[in-house]
Amino acid sequence: MRVSATLVAKDLSGGRAHRTLFEHLDLTVAPGDVVGVVGANGAGKTTLLRLLAGKSTPLAGSVATAPSDAFVGWLPQEHERLEGETLAGYLARRTGATAATEAMEAAAEALAHDTPGADTAYGIALDHWLASGAPDLEDRIPAMLGELGLDVGGDALMTSLSGGQAARAALAALLLSRFDLVLLDEPTNDLDLAGLERLEAFVTGLRGGVVLVSHDREFLSRVVTRIVELDLAQNSVAVHDGGYESFLEEREIARRHAREAYDEFAGTKADLQSRARTQREWSSKGVRNALKKSPDNDKIRRAASIDSAEKQARKVRQMESRIARLEEVEEPRKEWVLQFSIGQAPRSSSVVATLNEATLHRGDFTLGPVSLQVDAGDRIGITGPNGAGKTTLLRLLLGQVEADSGSAALGASVAIGEIDQARSGLREDLPLGDAFGEAVPDLVPAERRTLLAKFGLRADQVTSPVSRLSPGERTRAAMALLQARGVNVLVLDEPTNHLDLPAIEQLEEALASYDGTLLLVSHDRRLLENVELDQRWHVESGQVSRR
Repeated sequence: MRVSATLVAKDLSGGRAHRTLFEHLDLTVAPGDVVGVVGANGAGKTTLLRLLAGKSTPLAGSVATAPSDAFVGWLPQEHERLEGETLAGYLARRTGATAATEAMEAAAEALAHDTPGADTAYGIALDHWLASGAPDLEDRIPAMLGELGLDVGGDALMTSLSGGQAARAALAALLLSRFDLVLLDEPTNDLDLAGLERLEAFVTGLRGGVVLVSHDREFLSRVVTRIVELDLAQNSVAVHDGGYESFLEEREIARRHAREAYDEFAGTKADLQSRARTQREWSSKGVRNALKKSPDNDKIRRAASIDSAEKQARKVRQMESRIARLEEVEEPRKEWVLQFSIGQAPRSSSVVATLNEATLHRGDFTLGPVSLQVDAGDRIGITGPNGAGKTTLLRLLLGQVEADSGSAALGASVAIGEIDQARSGLREDLPLGDAFGEAVPDLVPAERRTLLAKFGLRADQVTSPVSRLSPGERTRAAMALLQARGVNVLVLDEPTNHLDLPAIEQLEEALASYDGTLLLVSHDRRLLENVELDQRWHVESGQVSRR
């Protein structure tokens, strides 16, 4: 890694198809900078990372690195694992070692055939291969997997890993990489608290620059030194110096000042327009009265009345001139707000669920024995490392699996609303609109479309198969389902994964007004802090403790 590598974007504009998402961005990422990119889904965050990585062509402006051959690592979100790819192959690909090795082998082949310029190309490819860490990557992998608690070998297939294991594999790729500049898209998704702490230590300890997209507010608060805000509502882009908390304060002050400036402008303009109307009415009325009431031979009185009316007309023109000279202040655009609420069913029985010495075996893993009771209205936060048994505990409580020993019982009149980790509440093979209709048959098609649109799901997404939706879109659809149904037991398993910041804030507001039973599994530290909880369960190695 070269500690002097710098990335510079000048007057950068990006978008897709015929739509410009942001423009006129000037950004310099120097060694030690950690730049956080924030904005609503669809504002262009991933587009910006692709431009900085050189994977897309900007609509305008330029991106350059100094030196020009700086090793830029772009680690996009990967929701699908490649069939047949091993963990070692995945790590080599994500660290850039695979591409560097292929480039060096191609250069060596050209050198062997005495291709003109091959010696120079081979020298560059060799330097890049060495810089990528490819020569000793295979030797470094076992120790890293052990450090992260990933107890599988490099020959394990990626498709065989659990969600938590895949998240740790992605973290391992980052920790093993030797990029000069790092571009990260949602690196915190699916990481447990230990993984988040390891990621934070890595990012803050890097000597090179970092640009990252994240919706994890605590992570942003702990690591970023600057914020790039892509504001879809105001159609603007801004760079804020300082950390995440100071950005929030600056943004709130700026929004308040913008609203106050517009309100003052609008008030002054309305007052002047009202006075001008009054002056016009007086002027017009004065002339009419002078012509109607004054006899023809009373020329002096008539002339005086007309002169007075003309003075009023001059005042009108002066008022209109003052209005024209007012410096126009554009009204701040209203932001799209989710206004999410959770449909509530009649209260369940006083006991929602019980486990009595319940045990469940899954291969080498055992949950329990566990004895727990969930009462109506309980608000329980559930934490623990990946693979500790949190999701298994939920399935046992909800009666989705049977205990191998002991007992599990679900109360009467329980209406469960669930957002699971896989966002599997809707049929995968149907278009979203049809799958939603199947889940909520009482809603007519027009009402379904209206509700889904309220959650930011457009017509093309409503007609797309559920299986093709992004994780963020699937999460919004799951939230819409919660609003459409009546529930008295709400089960949320990592609900903030893939949600943007405005939607997360709306989820918190909805949870504040929901008075049914809540089971919340999350590694989102801000969410656990902001949502009112009256119990904490910690799951580790198949055992549950109260905290």
